[in-house]
Amino acid sequence: MNSEKILKVVYMYKDYFLENNIEPLDFTHNDKLAFNIDALSHCCGMVNKIEKFVVEGRKEKAFRWLGFMQGCLWSLGIYSLDDLKDHNRPDTKIFTR
Repeated sequence: MNSEKILKVVYMYKDYFLENNIEPLDFTHNDKLAFNIDALSHCCGMVNKIEKFVVEGRKEKAFRWLGFMQGCLWSLGIYSLDDLKDHNRPDTKIFTR
């Protein structure tokens, strides 16, 4: 997965957050989530940080954060595991829900 692909996937998730009026929200490492929307808000807040990691050439950190985001999206029933695998494939057209 190259930098361009990481950003395409992250921007697709950002579009989902925007379409569903999910606002970014940062949590500290000690915070616990009270509601599912908190997890999506936290993921929404991760988008710009992942973009910054890619621009800085910190792809490994971008991969970890993307993986966390995808885990949240799967656990909350937003995307299936097959959907998420397809999002990461280099030869697959990115699609939205």
